[in-house]
Amino acid sequence: MTGRTFCVFAGSNVGFDEEFAQAARTLGATLAVQGYRLVYGGASVGLMGAVADAALQCGGTVVGVMPQFLIAKEVAHRGLSELKVTTSMHERKRVMADMSDGFIALPGGLGTLEEFFEVLTWAQLALHPKPCGLLNVNRYYDALLEFLNSAVERGLLSTNNRSLLLTDSDAATLLQRMATHRPSVEPKWL
Repeated sequence: MTGRTFCVFAGSNVGFDEEFAQAARTLGATLAVQGYRLVYGGASVGLMGAVADAALQCGGTVVGVMPQFLIAKEVAHRGLSELKVTTSMHERKRVMADMSDGFIALPGGLGTLEEFFEVLTWAQLALHPKPCGLLNVNRYYDALLEFLNSAVERGLLSTNNRSLLLTDSDAATLLQRMATHRPSVEPKWL
């Protein structure tokens, strides 16, 4: 991987499993120690806050990207290296994607999945060659991965497009896999 910036999508809640918060902290620290810049949604709460705090504590550069209406709700992280303010969620996602050289999803809910699957779809359409990875903490994404494998078996997702999604339960291993991943630049529709 030639770039030095990872975008991390993560839940705005910590969830009920302490392993989620620990994985977020480990990912943030690993990114910082390995010299990667972190771009994320800019919140001080949940797994988003945990990954940012850990990266900052390890001397990393952390850029938050948040729409104005969420800042007004006072969830913006006030200790970031930089906070970019956007006018909408759509602009937020564009800015995050443009700044990043790869994308990682920690456990999260609808927003995390929506943001991650958008950039994964863009990879499928050859709109970018950036690696996309799920950090599968404590088997959180097992059912989703089973669903995607079923989509391949049923002929609705090609094996080529399925291979664009990298997964691992260990942050350092996932980062290593993403650093060496070379997705196809030609769109494979089926």
